[in-house]
Amino acid sequence: MADYLSLWWMWICIALVVGLIELLAPGFIFLGFALGALVMAAVVFVVPGLSVPVMLALFAILSLIAWIVLRQVFRRQSSGARIVTRDINEN
Repeated sequence: MADYLSLWWMWICIALVVGLIELLAPGFIFLGFALGALVMAAVVFVVPGLSVPVMLALFAILSLIAWIVLRQVFRRQSSGARIVTRDINEN
């Protein structure tokens, strides 16, 4: 397993699989993990000699940061729903 996690394209495959899981169960939870895995692909490509515990810890930190950023970005968007305070049938 350690040999596979040191390959950058394996992190891209993990990102794609977790992204597909996000399509099946939407909620921006798995999207944070997918973005973390995608950034890990770039990190492993640039710094190939990382140990497995360091890679997994970095993946967890990057996924948490991605999840927090996604919550902040999508919290600002309004759903467009109006709050009705008066019924049009009341006189």
